[in-house]
This record gives sequence, structure tokens and C-alpha cells, in this order.
Amino acid sequence: MPDQAEGTAGSPTQEVRDFLRRRREQIAQRWADEPLFRAVFTVSRDEAVEAGKAVVDALAQVADAARVEDPDAAGFTTVREQLARMGAARSRAGLSTAQVSSELAALRPPVENLLLADLPDAPADHARACATTLSVLLGTLRVVVMQTALSEGQALIDRQRLQLLEVATPVIKLWDGIVAVPLIGTLDSARSQVVMETLLESIVEQQARYAILDITGVPTVDSLVAQHLMKTVAAARLMGAECIVSGIRPAIAQTMVHLGLDLGTVVTRASLADALGYVLHQLGVGIVNPVANGPVAR
Repeated sequence: MPDQAEGTAGSPTQEVRDFLRRRREQIAQRWADEPLFRAVFTVSRDEAVEAGKAVVDALAQVADAARVEDPDAAGFTTVREQLARMGAARSRAGLSTAQVSSELAALRPPVENLLLADLPDAPADHARACATTLSVLLGTLRVVVMQTALSEGQALIDRQRLQLLEVATPVIKLWDGIVAVPLIGTLDSARSQVVMETLLESIVEQQARYAILDITGVPTVDSLVAQHLMKTVAAARLMGAECIVSGIRPAIAQTMVHLGLDLGTVVTRASLADALGYVLHQLGVGIVNPVANGPVAR
């Protein structure tokens, strides 16, 4: 294992630090021709060289702190965002995690060759120790890039998931003062929370007096989601709107009954059409039945 103590001048860690600072320009020039930098910085080679210099500076700072095995070393902080963008760019280009890791590994040989060229007269043991220290340091760089890229990727997935939840939970204005949320598919706790938030926001924006929560397209819900639905109804009432739940399936009805939820104050209707008819009647709007040719109250 490489000596990580700051120790005396000429220790492998300090030797690598001095080498990185001394050969900063040459290392960056060689990295600019490697696939990782060349494919990410396509507009200008100078941009790739500057990015390489920033990474070399970070590695030198990590070596100076004698933390070559620590992905959380302070030296990586300044380039972590840049490294994440590079990893993410290669992933978007279709490369797998293993391929990105291979491109990172390809950065090591050019640097090692320069290091060995700088130590022609050094004892063999010392040269090996320096090469090992450099190898560990570059291996830690790979870990930093992969960790950061994975974190960014997960954050992107979370943002996209939230966006999909919002898109899958539209609030529709059916009439002046009437909004509806037609739900289709699986309803879990996270989506139930989005339903509540979007519905309450729409009640305020539309100044709605009535809100219809249609769950015809929801096959089943668990106990926690059922409670969320009841809380949504209560929250809408607090906002000054009456919430009507329509399309309750038998399985969902049984869940609510078994939970002992108080449905006495909740208006329910068999379908979205029945719920809309009920609300229009409450607003004093007559609905003409084309068959019977007369107003119908639902």
C-alpha cells in the first residue's frame, strides 16, 4: 500500500504531487486526445485541455493532503460537477457504466508513462511506490466520477418520475367553478400526494366550488392511499370546495369500509357523468335529456 503520510520530502505521495504540478500541461494535452475528453469537449480542443488541467490540479491537491484513497477528499470538490457532466454526457451517448469506467481507466497509462520518464534514476522500489500511489489516486478518481454520475443519474430519474406523476395527474376544468381529476392506473402514496397538491392548487387558481375526484381507472388502493384520498377530500373542503368522489370500484369500497373510514360527509357517485350531473344540479344548471326532452337532476 502506498505511503499516505505527508512525511519527509521525496515520499511517494509528495513525489506524485510534485510530478502532477510539474507535468500539468503535458498530462492535460495527452488527456485531451483520450476518448473521454475528446468525445465530451467536441467544440474546442483547448476546452478539453483546460478541463484536463482542472482535474490534474484536483489530483495534486488530493495528493498534497495525503488522501489518495479517499473519494471524499476536499480536492475533488472543485471538479466534481465537471466530472459528473462528463460521465453523464458519455452515458447519454449510449455508453454503459462499464464502458465509461474503461474510458476513465484509459487516462492512467499516459500519466504513468510520464511519471516513469521523470524517474529514470530513481531506485526501483521508489519508482514502484510512486507508480502505485499514482495508480491508487487515479483509481479514486474513477470512483469519484462513477459515484457522482450515478447520483446525478438518480436525481434525473427522480425529477422525471415527479414530472410523469404530474403529467399523469391532470386537473381538468369541466365548467365554471368545477374541476375534475380523472385518475388512471396504480395509485400509490407518492402519486396520492401529487393528486392532493395539484387539486388544491387548481381549486385556488380556478376558484372552484366543486372538485370531482374520479377513480374509475384505478383498479385498487391500499389502506394508506385510501386515507390519502379522504385527506384530499377534507383538504378540498377546507379550501372552500366540495369534493365528490366518483367511480369507486367494489374492491376499493371494501378497503374503505374495512378501514372504518368515515364516509358520511363524502359525496360519492357511480361515474364521472353522474358526478358532473350532480354538481351542475347543485349549481342550478338544468340538464336536458334528449330522449325524455326534459330536465334531469342527478
